[in-house]
Amino acid sequence: MDRHQGWFYGFVTATQTLAPLTAADRCDRCGAQAYVRVVLPSGELLFCAHHAREHADKFSSLATHVQDETDRLHAEHGAGAGVVG
Repeated sequence: MDRHQGWFYGFVTATQTLAPLTAADRCDRCGAQAYVRVVLPSGELLFCAHHAREHADKFSSLATHVQDETDRLHAEHGAGAGVVG
């Protein structure tokens, strides 16, 4: 995997241009900063890295696009950022 691509790269093949996620975008599960946007036929969900990984099996078959910016998380906070043990 290219280190400039997020962990979810390759799960969804549709292409779509979306605005970059900002600090104002919050995880729909816990309220932390969102680094993953999941576009569904009926809307979108935002997730922190932890919850995106936790729920990936559930949304990967439904998503029309996944915008994964977790590479920013690692660049901003280090290699262990977003990992919950």
